[in-house]
Amino acid sequence: MHKTELIAALDTDTLKSAENLLKKLEGRVKFFKIGSVLFTAEGPAAVDLVHKHGGKVFLDLKFHDIPNTVKGAVRNAAAMGVYSVSLHLSGGAEMVKACAELEKRPKLWGITVLTSFDEYGLFRAGYRCGIAKTVRNLAALGLAAGADGVVCSPLEAAALKKEHGPGLKLITPGIRPQSRGDDQKRAVTPAAAREAGSDFIVVGRPIIAAEDPAEAAAAILEDLK
Repeated sequence: MHKTELIAALDTDTLKSAENLLKKLEGRVKFFKIGSVLFTAEGPAAVDLVHKHGGKVFLDLKFHDIPNTVKGAVRNAAAMGVYSVSLHLSGGAEMVKACAELEKRPKLWGITVLTSFDEYGLFRAGYRCGIAKTVRNLAALGLAAGADGVVCSPLEAAALKKEHGPGLKLITPGIRPQSRGDDQKRAVTPAAAREAGSDFIVVGRPIIAAEDPAEAAAAILEDLK
């Protein structure tokens, strides 16, 4: 039976607040996302903190640069012992390939189209093919160049699984237990993401902002069943 893992986003400003959240979720959640907010505030100490509490780190810094620069960043991430990193597939096949060729490296999860985009926003950013086709094209590019998984909205997940097969690893942010009226334009529930074929779902604010984060995480895990 298909299993979907929960990645809790540690989108906090300090190590203290991150550790408070880790303590509440310890034993329930195995994977934690460290993004640009916490990493620019606390650096590699944030990664060490997650490891201290027995978690695995998805380092979500969305690398996008020339191949040699991103390769160096991924090499440094590997030295920190992270489980996976994110990189923008719009950086091109050579960038992805340079990272994939590293002898020791974390999982490479390629970002297609951010879940904050709707069709109009993507068009204004210069993409003329629409969300579905842009996601499909970038996913194919990344997988051919050696990416280990694809980051996309749950709304595109089913089509990608159908095209690339069940072996494709899909990481889907933009998960909301219910509508929250925030900046996520293409959000769905945890259960809908699982049904679409998501292997990992990334959840931040619905857990962080909850009165009881542990209870919120437990409800999401139950929904995934």
